[in-house]
Amino acid sequence: MEWVAALSRFAGSRLGSYRLVRALLLPAVLAACGGSGSDGTTAGSNAPAPVPAPASPAAEVTVQEVTAQLSAPWSLAFLPGGSMLVTERRGSLRRVAASGQVSAPLAGVPAVYAVGQGGLLDVVVSPGFADDRTIFFSYSEPDGPDTSRTAVARAILGETAISDVQVIYRQVPSRPGSMHYGSRLVFDREGYLFITLGERGEQERAQDLGTTQGKVVRIRPDGTIPPDNPVFPQPGAIPGIWSFGHRNPQGAALDPATGEVWVGEHGPQGGDEINRILPGRNYGWPRITHGRDYLTGQPLGEGTTAPDVEAPLHYWVPVSIAPAGMAFYDGDKLPGWEGSLLVGALAGEMLVRLDLQAGRVVAESRHLESLGERIRDVRQGPDGYPYLLTDNGRLLRVVAR
Repeated sequence: MEWVAALSRFAGSRLGSYRLVRALLLPAVLAACGGSGSDGTTAGSNAPAPVPAPASPAAEVTVQEVTAQLSAPWSLAFLPGGSMLVTERRGSLRRVAASGQVSAPLAGVPAVYAVGQGGLLDVVVSPGFADDRTIFFSYSEPDGPDTSRTAVARAILGETAISDVQVIYRQVPSRPGSMHYGSRLVFDREGYLFITLGERGEQERAQDLGTTQGKVVRIRPDGTIPPDNPVFPQPGAIPGIWSFGHRNPQGAALDPATGEVWVGEHGPQGGDEINRILPGRNYGWPRITHGRDYLTGQPLGEGTTAPDVEAPLHYWVPVSIAPAGMAFYDGDKLPGWEGSLLVGALAGEMLVRLDLQAGRVVAESRHLESLGERIRDVRQGPDGYPYLLTDNGRLLRVVAR
C-alpha cells in the first residue's frame, strides 16, 4: 500500500485533485486492502483498558472440511435433519448435505446485481420453517443499468427450486456503485426480522433518516412495520428504522441471553465495531468513529465519543480485521468456548472469539490464522459445532484439536 500513501500525499496538496483521485481509486484501494490486514491490530472495548488474553484456558481448535465445492459462498442456514442452504454471491442457492454433497443451483432465485460486493447475500429460515417451509434471503437487486439496492425476499423452499418469491423490503434509495450493502438477517424472539443495511459508500447518508442507507431496520415477516418501532422526530424519517449511523454491517446475531441483536460492522482503516443494537440509537458513522481515512491516514469525524452516540462494545484499531458473519456459541463441544461470540474475519483471515461477561467483552482470542482463509460466515450447527464459510468456497466444521 506504499503507492496509496504516496498518491495521497500528492493529491492531498490539491483538494480538487484529491477528490478526483479518491473517486477514481477508492474502489481499487478497498479491494487491494481488503479492509486492511490483521498484523499489528489491537482491540478495544467498552472498558477503558486494552482487552486482555482469556483468563481461563479454552479448547484449541482445528477444522474438518465438509466441502470445498462452493463458489464465493456468502451465507449458511441449517435445515431440519442437518442439511444446509448456502448462498453463492454470483446468484446461486444450493443445498449441502451433511455428508458434503452439493446440489445443483435451486431454480427460482431472482436476478442479482453480482458486481463488486453485490450479489446473493444472506439466507435464514423462518422461525416456523418446519410447518411453513419459508426462507428469507437478501440480495443486491438491480434497478436500472447502473444502480442497485439491498432487497429482502421470502420464498417457499422445495427440493429443486424456490417458489412464491415475494420481495418484502427494499432499501431506499437505489444507488450507483457496488459496495456496502450490509445485508445480514436476524429473527428475534418475537419473530420480527432485523435487516442490516450499509450506507453504499455515501458516508453522510448514514445519519440521514430520510434514507435507509447505513441503518438497521425491523419489520414483520410480511414486510409491514411493527407499531412499537422507534418514531423519530425528524421530518421525513422513514418508518421501520431501528438504529442508524452504521457503515457496512456484514455480521449480525441474536444474543441468546438477552434476546438483543448484536451487529459487527466494517470500519474504514481501523474502527471495525461490535455493537449492541438498541432502538432509536445513533451508532455514529461517519461523525463518531475510531477509523481513519484510507488515503490520508487522518482520523475521520469529530472524535471517538459523543453523548448522543452509542459506544461500541468492542472495536479494532489501528487496522481492521474486516468482520463478517458472526454467531453466539452456546454448544458444548468446545470446552471454554461456551457463551462466546465468534466473529469471522475477512482481511484478518481468522476466527475471532470474544469472551463475554454480563454483556461486556472481556477478552479476545484468535484462531485458525494458519488456514489463510477469508472467513465469510459463522453459524452454530445443530450438532453443537461452529461451521464456517470461506471465500475460497470451503465449508468447514470447527472441532477441538
